[in-house]
Amino acid sequence: MLSIVTLISGRGSNFEAIVKTAQKEQWPVKFAGVIANHSAAKGLDFARSQGIPAYVIEHKEHASRESFDAALIEQIDALGADLVVLAGFMRILTPRFIRHFEGRLMNIHPALLPAFPGLHTHERALEAGVKEHGATVHFVTEGVDEGPIICQACVPVLDGDSADTLAARVLAAEHQIYPRAVKWFLDGRLRIEGNQVKLQPPESQFIKL
Repeated sequence: MLSIVTLISGRGSNFEAIVKTAQKEQWPVKFAGVIANHSAAKGLDFARSQGIPAYVIEHKEHASRESFDAALIEQIDALGADLVVLAGFMRILTPRFIRHFEGRLMNIHPALLPAFPGLHTHERALEAGVKEHGATVHFVTEGVDEGPIICQACVPVLDGDSADTLAARVLAAEHQIYPRAVKWFLDGRLRIEGNQVKLQPPESQFIKL
């Protein structure tokens, strides 16, 4: 049975979606722990309600990003993580951390990468006048939001959309594709070839909502 450790900074709604999907579909998986970078992260309460070990490593208590990431690595390794899932973890990770978990570090980004990497994706999508927006699950590499794409979901941009209404539509899509991507990893179906992820046996890695 493979183990997942999740990193959060806030509500962790994608973490909640993954756990609930795993329970519904009876995945053979162990949620070994959730780690937040501050004690106010609401997702810790959900973890505790599910009997999932919850930890806090306060980034403000570390003098450097390297020191904080070293503490993270130590805790994640102690929990025996096969997969590390970033679910709204609002910290830039160091190259050492990323290399340590290479090929088993997963993130979700609220845009159709490579479009709109970084922050404020919904505002930028509206400013650009795109007709479709969405979310991307990808493996994490040292380039920000540049890792191999596992799957994507596309949603329409509607007349009169605000950043908030568009964000809500994208978040609903995130809750569909992140559990799917995690299950593919657990089932051993993902193969990284260069900067592409191949799914075996083949299945659509793009959904339109």
